[in-house]
Amino acid sequence: MNYRLIFNTMGKVLIVTAVLLIIPMLVGLIYSELIVAWAFLTTALVSLVVGLILVLTCKPKTNVMFAKEGLIIVAFAWIAVSLIGAIPFTLSGEIPSYVDAVFEMVSGFTTTGASILKDVEIISHGVLFWRSFSHWIGGMGVLVFVMAITPKATDRSIHIMRAEMPGHSVDKLVPKANETAKILYIIYIVMTAVMVILLLCGGMTVFESLVHAFGTAGTGGFGIKSDSLGGYSAYVQWVVAIGMLMFGINFNMYYLLLLRKFKSIFKSTELKTYILIFIGAVVIVCFNIYPKCANFEEALRTSIFQCSSIMTTTGFSTTDFNLWNSAAKAVLIILVFIGGCAGSTAGGLKVSRVVILLKKLGNEIKRVLHPRSANIVKFEGKKLDESTISGVQSYFTIYIVMFVALFLLISMDTTYGFETDFTAVAVCFNNVGPGFGAVGPMSNFAGYSIFGKIVLSFAMLLGRLEIYPLLLALSPNTWIKK
Repeated sequence: MNYRLIFNTMGKVLIVTAVLLIIPMLVGLIYSELIVAWAFLTTALVSLVVGLILVLTCKPKTNVMFAKEGLIIVAFAWIAVSLIGAIPFTLSGEIPSYVDAVFEMVSGFTTTGASILKDVEIISHGVLFWRSFSHWIGGMGVLVFVMAITPKATDRSIHIMRAEMPGHSVDKLVPKANETAKILYIIYIVMTAVMVILLLCGGMTVFESLVHAFGTAGTGGFGIKSDSLGGYSAYVQWVVAIGMLMFGINFNMYYLLLLRKFKSIFKSTELKTYILIFIGAVVIVCFNIYPKCANFEEALRTSIFQCSSIMTTTGFSTTDFNLWNSAAKAVLIILVFIGGCAGSTAGGLKVSRVVILLKKLGNEIKRVLHPRSANIVKFEGKKLDESTISGVQSYFTIYIVMFVALFLLISMDTTYGFETDFTAVAVCFNNVGPGFGAVGPMSNFAGYSIFGKIVLSFAMLLGRLEIYPLLLALSPNTWIKK
């Protein structure tokens, strides 16, 4: 185990975090929120000092990184930025309980959007900005950002990308891992900038445009109003709905678009499945909610917005879907578990895994009916090897096991009943945000006990990092020298 490399990289993460904390500090100063600005500055200085100490005292003898180090670095980095990022909330007095602050920050960085704030409209601009900005940082990945700005990132850094980027596999777009990170971030920044401009055209202020663009790009969903986006114009809702759908697509597709490889895009099995699932969900939801809407346009807009929001695990809302009928709510629950595409900022199981699992299931049924037939699973026009299929099946198995375990743990918190607890775990584990019952789109997670909030925070981290990094970091076998 290369301990020096782990702590050295952690130091770089803390230094970058310190720099990022200056941005909400400046927002606080712009809006004359001096206590908030002081809280962010103090936290930034602490993060900077600790980061410099780790970088200067833990210089690695070799930069060789293996998969184990990559997974552990990712787990520790996400825990560290969440714990540090929560400090300004408590120092400023906006969220007095540090456990609540950590829940809010974990929700931010994991792009979940679940909140404990009962009245978000009284929160300062600096804190609101940091909440939404954490979505943007966490959407593409904290360490992917560090890789993008670190010139000495080695080719072995691909282990970090594979651990941090969601999906069953992550490959380099170009030979060098840090160049791949730069390309991804350039695409990410440009798309976010387009979102900001479009929202400005819809009458939003610069502040509103930025925080909602961050929430859309990172598929996070932290709003700055109690009704999320329900009070904004139809134009804004359409822009955000389409934006969420775009950020739920594998970013490799946008790189192929830049290379003008249109055939590869149109042949993408995952992309086609993603669109078909979305269209099917919209049709069913629209049919079920139409009687309660003023007209067809409102029903269609609401259906597209909410299906886009839930499938991409963003969590913005324009209506209280907690009041919808069972059929419409069932569709949303299914979308919660499916999620967006691999290699996007969305959460959930991912469309690619769902497709592979269904194809494998189909082949098994064929094998039972025709034992001598060849059973080949193809994805994106290529034959999948057994290790890839086995990896997807193993992930699905551990996904179910962890979901059941988390649900049993949260059930020990007797605050709510089955519907609320089940959907609370589902939306936190899949990084969606709002659920049903007492954690619906017009409610929050404040009612859970300290134990419940810790369990749900752990669920959010497990879901965002796709289980393995955290389990490896917490396993005693990882640290025992053999």
